[in-house]
Amino acid sequence: MSQFFQVHPDNPQPRLISQAVALLRQGGVVVFPTDSGYALACPLGDKKALERICRIRQLNDDHNFSLICRDHSELAHYARVDNLAFRLLRNNTPGAYTFIFKGTKEVPRRLLNPKRKTIGIRIPDNNIAKALLEAMGEPLMSTSLILPGEQDSEADPYEIRERLEHAVDLIIDGGYLPSQPTTVVDLSDGDAQIVRVGCGDPSPFE
Repeated sequence: MSQFFQVHPDNPQPRLISQAVALLRQGGVVVFPTDSGYALACPLGDKKALERICRIRQLNDDHNFSLICRDHSELAHYARVDNLAFRLLRNNTPGAYTFIFKGTKEVPRRLLNPKRKTIGIRIPDNNIAKALLEAMGEPLMSTSLILPGEQDSEADPYEIRERLEHAVDLIIDGGYLPSQPTTVVDLSDGDAQIVRVGCGDPSPFE
C-alpha cells in the first residue's frame, strides 16, 4: 500500500519532502508533480526501482528516460554540454522542456539511448519537484506517468491512487494537473533540433 502525501503546491511542507526523500533513498518509486503533469521517479542508480517503473508502464528497452535535475550545476556531470547549449538552457530553464544530450559515464548505461548514447535532461518549473530535488541533492530518473493504453499522463492524484496504490511507494498529491507535454530539443550534435513542440516556447531554439 503506497503512502499519499498532500503537499502544498506553492509552499511544500519540509517534513513531507524529507519523508519522500527518505523513501527514494531506500529505493522507492514515487509519483510526483512536474510542470508537464505527473511523473514517476526513482533514484538514478537503482536498477530494481527502474525495473518496477518499466513494469508499471510496460516499457521496452528502447524507451528514452530523462534525468530530472534541480539546476544547471548538475548538467555537466551527466551530459556533454557545450557553451552555446549551456547558455540556451540557462536562459530558458526551469521550464517545460526536455533536452537531449550525449550522456557522460556518470549516467547508468541502461538509461542511455542504446544507439545514440543520449539522455534526456529536465529542469522543471514546479515548486514540489524543485523542493524534492533540492532535498535529494542529486537528479532523479524520471518518466511521464502515462499508463498502458493511455495517450496522456494521469492528471488526478486520487485516480492515480486508485490505480497505483499497490505498485508505487508514494504518491505526492500536488493538485489536479492536466497533461502538458514538454517541448523536446535535441542538442546532442551541437545544433538545436526541435523534436517535439509542447508547452515550452520553441522559438529560442529555432
